[in-house]
Amino acid sequence: MSSLRIDWTRCDGHGLCARLLPEAISLDEWGFPVIGRLDDASSADVRTAVASCPRLALRVEK
Repeated sequence: MSSLRIDWTRCDGHGLCARLLPEAISLDEWGFPVIGRLDDASSADVRTAVASCPRLALRVEK
């Protein structure tokens, strides 16, 4: 099972990941991502969210 990780040194809280992957990522009260379960997300949607992060703060780990 793969997991989605956030590099907090890069994340600026743009929120694009939550818009692209709402079934797995929500935003906290400051607008930073909170990773939930990836079970309902397609692998293509996860890859799109990772590739679209403006600060390259997301990565998939196995």
